[in-house]
Amino acid sequence: MKRIIGIMGAMPEEIDGVVALLTNCVATTLGKRIYYSGQINGIETVVVFSRWGKVAAATTATTLIHEFKITELLFTGVAGALDSDLKIGDIVLGNRLIQHDMDARPLMKQFEIPLLGKTYFESDANHLAIATKAIATLIESKALHTVISDQDLKEFSISQPKLVIGEIASGDQFFSSNEQKDNLSTQLPNVLCVEMEGAAVAQVCYEYEIPFCIIRTISDVADDQSHIDFPSFIKKISSKYAAEIINTIFNLN
Repeated sequence: MKRIIGIMGAMPEEIDGVVALLTNCVATTLGKRIYYSGQINGIETVVVFSRWGKVAAATTATTLIHEFKITELLFTGVAGALDSDLKIGDIVLGNRLIQHDMDARPLMKQFEIPLLGKTYFESDANHLAIATKAIATLIESKALHTVISDQDLKEFSISQPKLVIGEIASGDQFFSSNEQKDNLSTQLPNVLCVEMEGAAVAQVCYEYEIPFCIIRTISDVADDQSHIDFPSFIKKISSKYAAEIINTIFNLN
């Protein structure tokens, strides 16, 4: 089977830098999305802006599988921190993902996906290992500091970002209050961060047996100030993180 890697991001800025890595780039429009096909480091790749939310992300992932015949999937984007040790600019790799807004009680347990009997979706171990090595290399070499200005890093108090591997929760909510954050942390104390797409993508990949990896940069601490910092962070920080991380991953493949 021909190897084709799909790359998704939930914001246009999160994929712009990745699209720029493509050679022989061809754009295809399907379902109000533009899919960019080409090669990165000689590997066939399709890059797409998925749009926000679980439905949008699941639709995009399914199209990548059916129309573009991808054999593996990477999702790069941002998340709000739930774990108090996470700071803005840190990177989280999801070793397993859960949909925090799935609740079919009393028919089944809270968070369990109907018909699948699963609560968590596990990331592919091989992709997790490659992404871990790539991100650790970027952090140790301070490579991110060379593509982001000192002024922009200082604006978000980023000095030494760290990589953490753990649980990520997804749901169709933007977290912008301490109450939301505290409620979810009480229900799911092991979750590191929260976002709106990863676990839906993970479910689609699980059902189609496509290995995947979810990479999230902490953009805010999911509190009352998160909406203020978010647009600026996407533009100045996470878009550059995404391109550097993906480029390094492909150099290791």
